[in-house]
Amino acid sequence: MPKQILTKERPIKRLVVSLKRKAGRGSSGRITVRHRGGGAKRLYRLVDFKQQRIDEPAKIIRFEYDPYRTAHIALIEYGDGEKRYILCPHGSVEGDEILVTDKGELKIGNRMRIKNIPVGTMIHNLEFEPDKGGQFVKSAGSSAKVLAHEDKYSTVEMPSKEVRKIHGRCFASIGVISNPEHRYKRIKNAGSKRRMGIRPTVRGSAMNPADHPHGGGEDKAPIGMKAPKTPWGKPALGVKTRRRKKTDHLIIKRRIKKKR
Repeated sequence: MPKQILTKERPIKRLVVSLKRKAGRGSSGRITVRHRGGGAKRLYRLVDFKQQRIDEPAKIIRFEYDPYRTAHIALIEYGDGEKRYILCPHGSVEGDEILVTDKGELKIGNRMRIKNIPVGTMIHNLEFEPDKGGQFVKSAGSSAKVLAHEDKYSTVEMPSKEVRKIHGRCFASIGVISNPEHRYKRIKNAGSKRRMGIRPTVRGSAMNPADHPHGGGEDKAPIGMKAPKTPWGKPALGVKTRRRKKTDHLIIKRRIKKKR
């Protein structure tokens, strides 16, 4: 399989924006994710997750690195000269033509309705609501699998091994997301972590009792309680945090829990 060579050219100016840094703060302005801040400056690439230009072929011009995501992105050009970024499928090469259509050729990079994709096909950039744009399966090396078609729904196995129903009119792209070797990448030093915008983390057991439920004790002491807790005393690790959603009835099989 040909190797995708990333360009050293600067990104298209019209397709990048500068995002204001949040440093772990939510909409209320308070820190909701700790140990965030700093990091290297970067521009956000406007990736086209919807790809709404139906039955208009586009050609892949080049592949680029995206500092905001683990996957690589591809720059495509339509017949009228318009350029857009899309998530790069693994195995595509420069010069490949891609097409968004209701039902078309089963080719890497093409995008079509799930109901028209054969069973057993690997897909990515999957919509959850028709014509809303890709919401699932967008990280490096990930893919979902079409298992069955029944009535107006299709059964899809997600990367987490959760099996759920997706409306057949939703669009999905054929193939696996690029950069599958990302999972093997190791962070070599503390500086790499800081450039990613992640600050140092202090263990709760190294703190004082006033600062963390795990704190206190002489020398190296255990946490002193049955289960781990957050700095605010709430249970952590193994506690269900997922809210009940209106789409839970579409889940056929829950995801496999990872062993710690």
